[in-house]
Amino acid sequence: MADESTSDVVSVSREGAVATVTMLRPALTGELKTELRDALELVASDETVRAVVLTGAGRAFCVGQDLAEHADALRADPATAFATIDEHYNPIVTTLATMPKPVVAAVNGTCVGAGLGFALACDLRVTADAAKFGTAFTGIGLTCDSGLSASLARAVGAARASELVLLGETFTAAQAAEWGIAGRVVPADEVAATAADLAARLAAGPTRAYAEAKRALAASWGAPLPEVLRLEGEAQARLGLTDDHRGAVEAFLSKSKPVFQGS
Repeated sequence: MADESTSDVVSVSREGAVATVTMLRPALTGELKTELRDALELVASDETVRAVVLTGAGRAFCVGQDLAEHADALRADPATAFATIDEHYNPIVTTLATMPKPVVAAVNGTCVGAGLGFALACDLRVTADAAKFGTAFTGIGLTCDSGLSASLARAVGAARASELVLLGETFTAAQAAEWGIAGRVVPADEVAATAADLAARLAAGPTRAYAEAKRALAASWGAPLPEVLRLEGEAQARLGLTDDHRGAVEAFLSKSKPVFQGS
């Protein structure tokens, strides 16, 4: 039986070493952003959690900022209306991208704006075949947030990223897969199970190696080759001291399957 903690806007469930964080509303209100930030920080710091799934509910993964709430903030004080970026969006994306364990985005439906930024901050994505994507920001006179200006360009290339951001046109799951965004595309009713299976596989793997791989991939973007090589060498040396590495080498030599404990 999975452990579960549920509020009106975010639920956290646990199955073995996999934690699933579900956004229960399509739009990001202040309450949802606060609870999502706190839930992600909690599972990130829990060493018994070795893989995380981030998903939405119903027809949407996440449609970005709740604009009615944002309009109220603008009317109250435009100078402070964007405090939520430092308070919520940046910590959410940072936690997804840097937690020392794999994160799978189960994109169950519409994924736009900050929702797209959240999905791209995850390590892997499982996407419903009917899901729609978009950047959305320029449509309301804004630029990107949630790391999208970097993560989108990394995923699709600078030229296509410029087109997607400046024109703001929606695109399909098939296009997202072709361009390197969507990952695995499956029927909508298979998204949760596919993501859960993938996360369970990752949770049974070498957690510390995954953490080092995440750091290496993030640090290598635009870095000079000598720096990349230095960082890789340091990470390999750290992993060489782990029980998982030594045990896997011995298992290979004895022609048996390695069992990773995440240590």
